[in-house]
Amino acid sequence: MARFMVGADIGGTFTDIVVVDGDGTMRTRKVSSSVDDYAAAILTGIGEVFAESGEDAAEIGEVLHGTTVASNAILEQNGARVGLIGTKGFRDVMDIRNLRMPRLYDLGWEKPPPLVERYLRLVVDERVAADGTVKRPLARADAEQAVAALLAEEVEAIAVCLLNAYANPVHERMIAKIIEAQAPGLPFCISHDILPEIREYERTSTTVVNAYVMPIVSTYLASLRRALDDRGVAARLLLMQSNGGLTTAEEASRKPVNIVESGPAAGVVGAVKVAAEAGHRDIISFDMGGTTAKASLVEDGAFTRSQEYSVGGGIMIASRLLTGGGYLLKVPAVDLAEVGAGGGSIVWIDDGGSIQIGPESAGADPGPLCYDRGGTRPTVTDANVILGYINPDYLVGGELPLNAGRSRDLFGDMIATPLGIDLAAAAYGARQIAISRMIRAIRAVSSERGRDPRAFTLFAFGGNGPMFAAGMAAELAMKKIIVPPVAGLFSARGLLYADVEHHFSRTRRCLVREAEPAGLEELWRELEDAARAQLAADGFAGDRIDCRRFASLRYQGQIYELSVPVPKRFADGSAVDDLEQTFGDEYARTYGHRASVDEAVELVNVQVLGRGIRAPLPAATGPAPKGDPSPPRHAYFGRDIGWIETPVVSRAALESPCHGPCIVEEYDSTCLVPPDGRATLDPGGNIVIDLP
Repeated sequence: MARFMVGADIGGTFTDIVVVDGDGTMRTRKVSSSVDDYAAAILTGIGEVFAESGEDAAEIGEVLHGTTVASNAILEQNGARVGLIGTKGFRDVMDIRNLRMPRLYDLGWEKPPPLVERYLRLVVDERVAADGTVKRPLARADAEQAVAALLAEEVEAIAVCLLNAYANPVHERMIAKIIEAQAPGLPFCISHDILPEIREYERTSTTVVNAYVMPIVSTYLASLRRALDDRGVAARLLLMQSNGGLTTAEEASRKPVNIVESGPAAGVVGAVKVAAEAGHRDIISFDMGGTTAKASLVEDGAFTRSQEYSVGGGIMIASRLLTGGGYLLKVPAVDLAEVGAGGGSIVWIDDGGSIQIGPESAGADPGPLCYDRGGTRPTVTDANVILGYINPDYLVGGELPLNAGRSRDLFGDMIATPLGIDLAAAAYGARQIAISRMIRAIRAVSSERGRDPRAFTLFAFGGNGPMFAAGMAAELAMKKIIVPPVAGLFSARGLLYADVEHHFSRTRRCLVREAEPAGLEELWRELEDAARAQLAADGFAGDRIDCRRFASLRYQGQIYELSVPVPKRFADGSAVDDLEQTFGDEYARTYGHRASVDEAVELVNVQVLGRGIRAPLPAATGPAPKGDPSPPRHAYFGRDIGWIETPVVSRAALESPCHGPCIVEEYDSTCLVPPDGRATLDPGGNIVIDLP
């Protein structure tokens, strides 16, 4: 293992840096995100860590990176000017979509604008059947004319998605060669390389999003690579993917659609590893930052992956079944539920005289009232300052002093006085409403999926997660909470635990009971060979390569599938029976029931996950606390308890169990232990809070 590994996670407010050396010692830094040049904040943070320690940054072996560059390009609608080439008769696939409504009964809902304007969507006269047979050959002159027309419109990238190209990409590859000949160096992608699976809209949307963010992501990664090299850091650069695995910068530049949700995935990966080391294999990870809160379910030491998700459609605060509001990406992603509640979420009063939280956020600029940067509306962070939970003089180790008086004055004028209640009650009410909103995310991954949250441990991180964890756990009757070291930078730490992963898939539709095992075995082996070749190019060999098989299945007549694991060999009739049984078990676990054994199961896609196993991270030791603990301060715990003088302690002080209330104050986050809680430190340095 190299002497140093760096995890760098870009957030909306802060860029988090975690550096681990060969003996597991962690050093951390939070710096303000540099929106105009994301790489600048990473280099600033790395420079500050190594300047403080006096060590040489040239000894960094790997930089592992989670970034919002791709998702921001979609959310802000500032991606590339994309041209799309499709099959004649299918020009409007992006407008028709799949007719899913994200908001039931909302007749005013409007679809997001297509990422490719209609005049930039051109068609060619070709037809490939679903079995791959060429029914109407593509004339080369037709393809050349379409490419030339898009180039005349000065497009910055081209996406190619032809009907049934997943079964036979011959026409897409012809167009690819024409693009390379007519416009050398122009970014482009074909659907067979991005998503060789059925469903025209899903394949088109995924391919278009890939082309839309490709120039921005490739330019950013090239800039970051140059900046590291200029500072003598020749480290390997790996990117976190939405699926929880790492990929090389080169592959991320080619398929940036895989890194759209890279930041949230890293936190879940870290939660799985740290919780398992502490003996907890069934957890619900809870990540609360400045804008959103996210939850994910981990069972038996493994998180689940969704096979598709939407981006850019706003935050879903109700059932996760109500999808379709954004741009659909049919790529594997860590299964997360998200709500619009974070430290920067605006507190406001609706027309009925009730307190509401978010989803609008004050963001990093101007931020909460207490930041004193021109913010004019109260936020959840202001409520926590008023309640005494946050030390105004110690946020980010004192680097961001807060104006608590401004929080009290304006929160009182805008919330407490109009409601006719005292300031503490108004702030506490706002906090409780924030808790109720965030509980929706936990229920979405637990009770809505047939899991009882009381059977899980709550694993809380993010800048605000440890402050709200106890309140949420109490509402859900959960008995145990874990708060890991460097909780406020945990997504950056989670990057260090991930392996390199590549996902490969092919559509092969047939009834499982009528399948030819030998033919399916051959197809899985082809995908495994592709995975091994890719991982070998990434520098892995031998037992550092692991391939796992999966299959997407459904009952005949359904239109959505579940992905289940498949044994290493699939060559006889018993394997077919086992696959149907595995699918039935997963279906019952997901939906609460299963069909009879007479109901036919259909295979849709065969899949392979290729994993390049990185050197294990040494047992980590948290950074030394900065500064002395703060003196006790008054904190408010609701109408029944009121104000209590509450001890403020360091994490290390919890080596002796502490009965609540107490506040654990750290450089990157604040952990609140309620009056009926008991906090202690486990051997891994995690805070463990037990509730009655």
